[in-house]
Amino acid sequence: MLAVAHGFETFGRLPPCELCLHQREGYWIALAVSLVGVAASKFRWSAPRIFALLLALIFLGEATLAAYHAGVEWRWWPGPTSCTGGHGVVKPSDMLALLKGAHTVVVQCDQAAWRLLGLSMAGWNALAALALALASLVVAATSGTRGLRAGS
Repeated sequence: MLAVAHGFETFGRLPPCELCLHQREGYWIALAVSLVGVAASKFRWSAPRIFALLLALIFLGEATLAAYHAGVEWRWWPGPTSCTGGHGVVKPSDMLALLKGAHTVVVQCDQAAWRLLGLSMAGWNALAALALALASLVVAATSGTRGLRAGS
């Protein structure tokens, strides 16, 4: 999902909004948890059910944030004022850059930059994160009850 997001940004020239950037954080956390889980299994200390449940929680949080963002895009509820046309905080460094001729683009969180089959990227992210959460729960349910094992 991170590669897809960066691909849209780099090759599709679709800069992310504030909520899009927050959605990426969940995937970075999931990547870190996954790497710790893989490293733990390599050192014969393994708790696959714990790691799978932790990933399920992360992905459920990701799905919730993405669904919230999709709702902001559909104007079902208000989004953060910093990226939906409200009055955000302007830092002095931003003002100096603007005075020196810098151009800035504030990507609005309530405007979908792209849609496929009626769903925005946030909507698709919500579905993908939900699928990953379900897959993580299946892994947790089928990983057995051996829990922690040391040595061997």
